[in-house]
Amino acid sequence: MPSLSKPGTAAVRTLALVGPAAAGKTSLVEGLLHATGAIGAVGSIEKGTTVSDSDPLERRMQHSLNTSVLHLTHGDTRIHLIDTPGAPDLLGQALPALEAVETAAVVISATTGIEPMAVRMMEYAASRRLDRLVIVNKIDAGADLPSLLADIQSAFGRECLPVNLPADGGKRVVDCFFSREGGADFSSVEDAHRALVEQVVEVDPEFVERYLNDGDVDASELHAPLEQALREGHLIPVCFVSARTGAGIPQLLDVIDKLLPNPTEGNPPQFLEGEGEAARPIEAKPDPSRHVLAHVFKVTVDPYVGKMGIFRIHQGTIGKDSELYVGDGRKPFKVGHLFMLQGKDHVEVASAGPGDICAVAKVEELHHDAVLHDAAEDNHIHLKPLAFPVPVHGLAISPKRRGDEQRMWDILGKLIDEDPCLKVERDASTHETIVYGLGELHLRMLLERLREVYKLEVDTKPPRVAYRETVTAAAEGHHRHKKQTGGAGQFGEVFLRVEPLARGAGFEFVDQVKGGVIPTQFMPAVEKGVRQAMDTGVIAGYPVDDVRVVVYDGKHHSVDSKEIAFVTAARKAFMAAVREARPVVLEPVVDVEITAPETAMGDITGDLSARRGQVSGTSHVAAGQVVVRGQAALSELIGYQSRLNAMTAGQGRYTLALSHYDPVPPHVQQQLVSQHQVRDED
Repeated sequence: MPSLSKPGTAAVRTLALVGPAAAGKTSLVEGLLHATGAIGAVGSIEKGTTVSDSDPLERRMQHSLNTSVLHLTHGDTRIHLIDTPGAPDLLGQALPALEAVETAAVVISATTGIEPMAVRMMEYAASRRLDRLVIVNKIDAGADLPSLLADIQSAFGRECLPVNLPADGGKRVVDCFFSREGGADFSSVEDAHRALVEQVVEVDPEFVERYLNDGDVDASELHAPLEQALREGHLIPVCFVSARTGAGIPQLLDVIDKLLPNPTEGNPPQFLEGEGEAARPIEAKPDPSRHVLAHVFKVTVDPYVGKMGIFRIHQGTIGKDSELYVGDGRKPFKVGHLFMLQGKDHVEVASAGPGDICAVAKVEELHHDAVLHDAAEDNHIHLKPLAFPVPVHGLAISPKRRGDEQRMWDILGKLIDEDPCLKVERDASTHETIVYGLGELHLRMLLERLREVYKLEVDTKPPRVAYRETVTAAAEGHHRHKKQTGGAGQFGEVFLRVEPLARGAGFEFVDQVKGGVIPTQFMPAVEKGVRQAMDTGVIAGYPVDDVRVVVYDGKHHSVDSKEIAFVTAARKAFMAAVREARPVVLEPVVDVEITAPETAMGDITGDLSARRGQVSGTSHVAAGQVVVRGQAALSELIGYQSRLNAMTAGQGRYTLALSHYDPVPPHVQQQLVSQHQVRDED
């Protein structure tokens, strides 16, 4: 069983390939694995033979749906690769990969140029203080590479400089960092080399002085300032490759080996000890001799294998039989088997140290974002949370077969364990189970997994809007419940008044009964009857909110009065009062924030206004992107992603957050009341 403690932390590189779908990340992984002898032949996405895309759904759809972890060796350097899906709906899979690496490699297709997903991942990587690398793929496709490089520098900064250049029409690639000479398809190796050296020496005054005095500095002496420039974002290397032909693959491996940081050189992960404002930053030391700190960035749940946690070791050494705590858990688990992953294959290893990415299986306590440690005093340490996008695309689901409700909840829980951008909740007001994701593709993949992996068939429909009812005036209601069936009867009489409360105030129950006309022991039954009517609604079948109910009179019978009689009397008295209190239906109004290309801003603001929305402001963000903020009725935004895709060519995204409730327009209220009356008649 191999050990990963050698060749040492300094010889480890960790790299996440991120960026848009169809940029060629999975094909690039195949090329790197083949070039280093990790696989005998390059796999094909079309034939479903790649190492990364091992899931049957991925093979059928011919693009990545899950994060895949791989490893290879180049010379004496061990390289951990994470291949991520590029669809915006699958950010819950892609973003956690940034927690496990020193370098984020943003892959851009030479044929399609800079896409929004590349911009987003570059921003996320910068926010996590990762070294960044741009890989331009498909250089053999005849694209205008000089213009693309200019676009990259315009979008991401002048610090994006090529460390190699394509030559012979993209058939090969020439180094520009260590070499000063050679022919290239554009620019020149000498000019590119000079620009790189000048950019690197700027971070170190000593090298600046040498450069000014001598006119040049040998690139082999620039390791320390180079790593500083990468850490500070002062240099973002650009590499050119063709995963299809293999051009640039050897040079990319050399860049990873010679230029990218090892775990001792990258910015340290942002660990915190404690919670909230009291949390203080602590630094994990990439030292194999210290106590263990590792972070679980991915969880998979297989119906046959069980739960598996994939983690990056930041400090210490983990070996077979190590005892580890999960977060603030008080009982450690024993590492029975320690794995490295090669796609779906598990390679068992004896031990692993800082920088290594490994996995353990069949530990139920594991969860996404957990910190593994071997010292009880570290139970309050956690990694600074990632800013995940909020899932707002909802779908109401229910099992086709009666009796499968609990099984459906159990399976959904497992799928949510795997993806932090999935959410499920039971809406008490609409009695629906709603799954929320980042878009239609996200939820479609969830439904496919329910059906194909877990053999669970479900019905789906758009979720109902959680309307509310309230009153706008005070009114009184009265009901006498009297029932005689030959034996003991039922009797209860209630007089009450309803009054409107401020929006969001909820419910207030007031007992103003005098003289014991309703005995004290029956007042809980009166309140229960009122709450029953509030839960089921009065005019449109939605919960009643923001009302005060004052019970001021009533009657009882010494023999026939029972709790059920006062429950019924109070419910019907409340309904009578509400009908006279100018009732209205309230709808949820949400804050909406839309991020889209600047060219679509006019269409978006106009469309939002047409949906009974109001625009409160706009602001510009990176590279031609704009954020539109406003408010709109939630009912007008059902299925909004499809409309937004049409206006932005699929480049827009949005988030929603509940703001408040407002009365619906009169015609909408009339429609909702009519629908409720039809349901009652049925």
